[in-house]
Amino acid sequence: MNNNDFSCGCGKYPLLQKIKNPAQVKELTAEEQVLLANELRQCIINTVSKGGGHLAPSLGVVELTIALFKSFDFDRDRLVWDVGHQAYAHKILTGRYEKFHTLRHKEGISGFPRMSESPYDHFGVGHSSTSISAALGMAVASDLDGDGRNCVAVIGDGSMTAGQAFEGLNQAGGMNRKMVVVLNDNEMSISTNVGALSAFLSRKLSHPIINRFKKDFESLLKQIPKIGDDLALYAKRGEDSFKSFFTPGMLFESLDFTYLGPINGHNIADLVDVFEQVKKIDSPVLVHVLTTKGKGYAPAEDNPTYFHGVGSFEPETGRAKKFKGGLPSYTEVFGKTLCKLAAKDEKIIAITAAMPEGTGTNSFREQFPDRFVDVGICEQHAVTFAAGLATMGYKPAVAIYSTFLQRSYDQVVHDVCLQNLNVNFFLDRGGLVGADGATHHGVFDMSYLRHIPHLVFMAPKDESELARMVATAIDFNGPAAVRYPRGVGIGAVLEENPSILEIGEGELLRDGFDGAIIAIGSRVWPAVEAVEELDEEHGKAVAVFNARFIKPLPEKQILDLASRFKKILIVEENAKAGGFSSAVLEVLADNDALAGLTVKRLGIPDEFIEHGTQQELRTEIGLDTAGMKKAMLELLGEDQ
Repeated sequence: MNNNDFSCGCGKYPLLQKIKNPAQVKELTAEEQVLLANELRQCIINTVSKGGGHLAPSLGVVELTIALFKSFDFDRDRLVWDVGHQAYAHKILTGRYEKFHTLRHKEGISGFPRMSESPYDHFGVGHSSTSISAALGMAVASDLDGDGRNCVAVIGDGSMTAGQAFEGLNQAGGMNRKMVVVLNDNEMSISTNVGALSAFLSRKLSHPIINRFKKDFESLLKQIPKIGDDLALYAKRGEDSFKSFFTPGMLFESLDFTYLGPINGHNIADLVDVFEQVKKIDSPVLVHVLTTKGKGYAPAEDNPTYFHGVGSFEPETGRAKKFKGGLPSYTEVFGKTLCKLAAKDEKIIAITAAMPEGTGTNSFREQFPDRFVDVGICEQHAVTFAAGLATMGYKPAVAIYSTFLQRSYDQVVHDVCLQNLNVNFFLDRGGLVGADGATHHGVFDMSYLRHIPHLVFMAPKDESELARMVATAIDFNGPAAVRYPRGVGIGAVLEENPSILEIGEGELLRDGFDGAIIAIGSRVWPAVEAVEELDEEHGKAVAVFNARFIKPLPEKQILDLASRFKKILIVEENAKAGGFSSAVLEVLADNDALAGLTVKRLGIPDEFIEHGTQQELRTEIGLDTAGMKKAMLELLGEDQ
């Protein structure tokens, strides 16, 4: 592939132009399959370079995707991609080639498989380690229907670190259902000779004739009087020992899967040969495929972590495109603040679930390697692990995306908050995240955390307040959480030594007499901008109150606002159902303070928000400055 050939648009690829569905891949010759792989890579690189996306994972499975489409019939068979980071080639080959340039753009195609987007997206994904469970459900349904469908799950080695993946494997092996798990391994390093021998052994030992011979031979041994069962057991052990010496398959064999591999994931012919044999096995099979992340694009191969999820870049060089700004992100501010605090307090331990760069804890890892733990994609374990540390007097800081903490709700309730342990949760990507869409928006945390006893929950208006909240959480002797948005702030100056906030105290940023806005987190400064424009354009003096705390709420200050203002707008970047504004209304109702008040709420409506830029989505929902102005004018009975 010519790494410099990225100037053309998707309309320049002759093979891709012809393919409208997976069945057409079956008709391609071996030479055409190689050309198709090159076109897919060029199209993916060209598109992602303009709008960002998950580049390296999708480049790594181009040949695997072609081989799957060549071997299976996905008009009736079922295919589940785990997480979906690697599904771009799948999207292109299933009728979305002409729309691929809209990837992750508002009203364009999603960056993840979506059942509502295509009949070939057999299961919607976005969080990891769900594919085996879903594919097993499909396999059981297929057995009940008697239709003989093949059900295939493609899961990466990273996703195999999560407990749910092994729960699915355990159940599938126990049920002995016909299904295929493809383990896409792009991290393990195996020498050429060992890999080739393993592939040979796996293919030959799994051939239907050999399988039938093994079963017949075992049956024959068991018929020998007195010693037959022992001989059969020894034969089985000998086969397993021989196979495990050359392959890493014993783990999967012990779960009653037939293990095949490792197989070169970039050799289409070998993959097709294995898949054709796999279809003849009427029990669970795991095909171990070795791939190179970022395959075919040198910058991504050299730096797969950076190109896993990347913004716009120059396709010729791989260099990120420069944008105006240069302000530190909330993620960076959190990471630096935690490191500063940890330098003075040896009890602070940072924990992440396979995302040190994404959560800003990579700097902590470099400075304090003995106090940094990456648990893998195991959010449930991360929380209970932190709880165990807390019982020994440590101060664990669990850095995690808001959307991923949803996976450990039970552990937050029972293992941390019920026991009132000093565990701190730092929730990155709180609110609308943009192009990753519905599976990644962090718009439920205020709703699912605020009702848990003992927990202190904060959201900063800017970077400086974030640093103070990090210090406040670490200082608080009990469970605490801080949620902050994706992206950069306003450029607020950070304190050299962040001061501790008074728990449950907000701040009045601007006073007024016509009405008030009670805002939280990322919506505070846009609220200030809105009231400044209301003053300039309409002569309205509206107060702005930064609540700071979702729990405990600044109740006295809120009640004071309700006694002074009869028009109140509450703004949050969270689901309105059970969120911050619901909490404010509860305080007003419980204190008989709603009489004579007119209250309006702005937040995430009761629906899943699709992908788009953060600004596009906030504008659509009315959570930007203009939306707040409009809502406040309606409250005040004024025209625009």
